[in-house]
Amino acid sequence: MKPLSQSTCEACTSTSTALSPEQCQTLLQQLTGWQLSSAAGVAQLSKTYLFADFKQALAFTNQLGCISEEHNHHPALLTEWGKVTVNWWSHSVHGLHQNDFIMAARTDVLTSQAVGLRIN
Repeated sequence: MKPLSQSTCEACTSTSTALSPEQCQTLLQQLTGWQLSSAAGVAQLSKTYLFADFKQALAFTNQLGCISEEHNHHPALLTEWGKVTVNWWSHSVHGLHQNDFIMAARTDVLTSQAVGLRIN
């Protein structure tokens, strides 16, 4: 099986549906440090990354923004001094899609390349 970080995102269509809780749990096992959360009743993947300062947190945010644009899949990002909280979910399915897990894995790959990163 191909690692999530090397999998390809698929465009969501009008027939795409959110993953079941069981499917989410299975995919979550392939990620480190990510948590299932919910906001306004919508399932999300959430993780907070810690950095040495605001400059590094902002650089990470911008790099993740570029990757998100490449894949046309965008997270909610909260950038603060020394940390960035990332939330992935798919608006079109009102919950989690495999794309969210793929992008979470790619976020982790990005952080492994960041200087001064301390993962929470």
